[in-house]
Amino acid sequence: MNGIYGSKVQDKDHLPSWMAAARTLGVGLIFAVGIRTFVAETRFIPSDSMVPTLLVGDHLIVEKLSYHLHLPQHGDVVVFKAPPALLEQNLRDDLIKRVIGLPGDVVEVRAGKVFVNGNVLEEPYLKDLPNYGIGPIAVPNGQYFVLGDNRNHSYDSHYWGFVPAGNIIGHAVWCYYPLTHWGKVAS
Repeated sequence: MNGIYGSKVQDKDHLPSWMAAARTLGVGLIFAVGIRTFVAETRFIPSDSMVPTLLVGDHLIVEKLSYHLHLPQHGDVVVFKAPPALLEQNLRDDLIKRVIGLPGDVVEVRAGKVFVNGNVLEEPYLKDLPNYGIGPIAVPNGQYFVLGDNRNHSYDSHYWGFVPAGNIIGHAVWCYYPLTHWGKVAS
């Protein structure tokens, strides 16, 4: 009797179990590196520059896809590579700050308030009002002006200038650890 009943099926690609495990591990590794490179990655907060929004030791998910579809917006919390002014100071660590000024915006800080294009920025996420003044300064094309939420304890654009668009790694979207801070990163 022909057919599948009683037939023995041979696997032409039968590999020893260690080779099958190595192949599975290799595919998994390629998949993980691809996700981290193109989709999302995790980061942790090493300083208090974003307090009270993000605390030292918070662990975040930073997504990388949305900025291929649209540009960063006012209020986004972004992770970025050190801009040229910091590289000149041999500071190479990635940073996390809030987008305040988009390309073409005019930013000013005076009397404890931030103004964007002449309008006072409502900032419920601040720890303290800024105790410094800057500007007005125009944000160049292809650049962003970023500030930490802990304005008086943040090394940010008010010290070293603008972040080139190409330096932005992604958008901080979710805090997953500690569980007491579980949730969406406030914009």
